[in-house]
Order: sequence, then structure tokens, then C-alpha cells
Amino acid sequence: MEPTEHVTADTEALLIEQAAKGDPQSFARLYDLHVDRVYRYIFYRVSDIGVAEDLTQEVFLRGWKALHRFRRTGSPFVAWLLTIAHNLVIDHYRSRKHELSLEADIVPSDSATTPQQVAEVRWEQQRLQDAIRQLRPEQQQVIMLHFIEGFEYSEIAALLGKSEGAVRVIQHRALKELRRILGKEIG
Repeated sequence: MEPTEHVTADTEALLIEQAAKGDPQSFARLYDLHVDRVYRYIFYRVSDIGVAEDLTQEVFLRGWKALHRFRRTGSPFVAWLLTIAHNLVIDHYRSRKHELSLEADIVPSDSATTPQQVAEVRWEQQRLQDAIRQLRPEQQQVIMLHFIEGFEYSEIAALLGKSEGAVRVIQHRALKELRRILGKEIG
């Protein structure tokens, strides 16, 4: 994946305004800016490339159709897209009656050079994913958004419709539960 282009909040606001008026090029630029993040968020939840691709496209289709209802608040535009993605993932699992999954392709770290090191890294990553999967869905989401996606607490709070304090409490409890599950401290 190529690094996502960064634009200023004013430039993004202009793109949103133009796209809401029906400019497909502006929406295409918004798509390019946020597609990787939306896809990654969905993929971590469904663990299926095809389903993640389909749901990602559906996020942007729904976003295009509902863009006239988007209102700038304290949260970024991508948080609005991730709210759509979150709802689609929930609908996906409701329709299939499966549990939420966090399984993903496990990629060894760059520091793992020998086959034994690669195996150890993969084992630890799988162990962590299994532990995360045991958390409540809301805790999984906070852990993913903060540690995997790099969202700030204020952004997570806006996305989940909670206060920053509530998000911090959810994260604290999730980490405490992960420590219990793993039987050791997690950095």
C-alpha cells in the first residue's frame, strides 16, 4: 500500500463541500485519501479480503449518497466513514450470525531474520490476536482504533459517541483484561 496523502483540514473541507454538491472528482480524491484506512479497519474485523473489499466499496457508496448529511464536528471525516464501516460490519455479521473476528494475516516483524524468530513472532502475534478476540466488541474496537489505526482518544470518542474519559476507561479495562488473559504485562 502506498502512504496516504495528507491534506489540511481546510482542503478536506473544500473537497467535502464540492463532493456534496455532486463533484465526482472531489469525492474520488476523498476516496483516495481514506480508502486504505477504511479497508484496513474492515479487514481487521472480517479477516476476508473479498468481504473487506466489498464492504469498503459499500462504505464509499453510502458515503457518496449521504454526503449531503455530513456535518463538520470535532471529529475528522474519516471517523464518519469508519462509523459507516462499523455499521456495515455489524450488519455483515448479523446476516451471517458469526462472531466478530480479528484474525488477519500475520506478518513477521522486520527484526525476525531466522525461521525460528519468524515462527516466534508469528506465535506471539497469534496469541495476542486470540486474546483480543476474547475482549468485548467495544473493547476490541477501542484497542484497534488506538493501537492499530493510531486514532487519538478524541477521535475515538467522536466515532463511538462517548466521552474521552469513557474511551480511556474502556481501553484501561481492555488492557487489564489482556494482561489477565496473556498472564503477563503488555507494554
